[in-house]
Amino acid sequence: MRITVQKYGGTSLSTPELRNRVTEIIRSTREQGSQVVVVVSAIGRLGEPYATDTLLHLVKAVNPEPATRELDMIMSCGEIISGVLLASHLSAHNLPARFFNGQQAGIYTDGQFGNAHILTVKPENIIDCLNNNIIPIIAGFQGIGQNGEIVTLGRGGSDTTASALGAALKAEVIDIFTDVEGVMTADPRIVSNARLLDSITYNEVCQLAREGAKVVHPRAVEIAMHCGIPLRIKSTLSDSMGTLITNNGYGISDQVNSIMERMITGITYTSNIAQIRINIAALQDKKGVELKIFKSLAQENISVDFITLQPDLLLFTVMADTALRAQAILNTMSLPAELVMNCAKVAVVGAAMTGIPGVMAQVMEALNEQDIPILQCGDSYTNIWCLVDQEHMQNAVKALHDKFELGKK
Repeated sequence: MRITVQKYGGTSLSTPELRNRVTEIIRSTREQGSQVVVVVSAIGRLGEPYATDTLLHLVKAVNPEPATRELDMIMSCGEIISGVLLASHLSAHNLPARFFNGQQAGIYTDGQFGNAHILTVKPENIIDCLNNNIIPIIAGFQGIGQNGEIVTLGRGGSDTTASALGAALKAEVIDIFTDVEGVMTADPRIVSNARLLDSITYNEVCQLAREGAKVVHPRAVEIAMHCGIPLRIKSTLSDSMGTLITNNGYGISDQVNSIMERMITGITYTSNIAQIRINIAALQDKKGVELKIFKSLAQENISVDFITLQPDLLLFTVMADTALRAQAILNTMSLPAELVMNCAKVAVVGAAMTGIPGVMAQVMEALNEQDIPILQCGDSYTNIWCLVDQEHMQNAVKALHDKFELGKK
């Protein structure tokens, strides 16, 4: 049995016209000989009645700090509404469909409220539907804990649901339908000549996603990569093939284009960051201070990123909404923490940059040419990232995109 998993974001299901378009895509896929398993997100964005953020605001208006269990209960409702609506729409258009919530779909997790990880998938109900020519519609973003509680999978969790089902069902491909054409070389709202990538590797898209590109959740990519299932990012509104994500990064026709020809894949960014600077040289007792700092922040669920350790100085970043809390914790430890607000991280991503001399020099040159001060920088095998003032973020993205000529085919 050939199986295609299709995940539809909330914007793809928000109007009758869009639901008609989704129906056409599903019908066409079945006519091409593949059974379809559909995963849905909640409909709409903040302010629209059934969006996840709207439901959250509804609860937080009553209690600013509700229990995580109750939050997961209400957050799971958006996908249920979306799924029932789509199943009913398909059935009304002569495509028999049946909706399943996370538990009914066999999505079993570690039970962590708000950010659960999938442990196993038992898709018996889904397989039964497929054997009876019924289209299964599954609520994304949710599963069941070992104690029977409903839990959610964190932001981007519907992508993760789609990949987990694709792995469990040995799908041929996992299609992520959204409101963009696919993976771009940069954010087109910032870079006017940003280009659609026909293909990209799992590793590259993971790095882009981790560094701020909101195209697909890294956890979803990792599941697909582990099982060797191709992912495609496509637009509901277009017949374009979108972006194919595989191990080799080649296009669907497997044309011989060595990935080494594309040293840099894309430029991305993360905004609303704060940098924390601690002058270690000024401390009387330096022994184990770094461990004490990171342990104390972890105990308060403050995520730390972009760590630079020098003999006399420790630099790291936190998200801006946790910065004052982090500074207060460090002050209680008698650590002089200097806070630099309104920062952003820009990143250059490319699987083929490893071992290529001069890439960092080009990054420095691009930013220096635009008089953009670099507050901190670092690199790994597949990316280089720089911390800049947030006011310089858009110019930094444009400068790097131009420097590596990513607007050219």
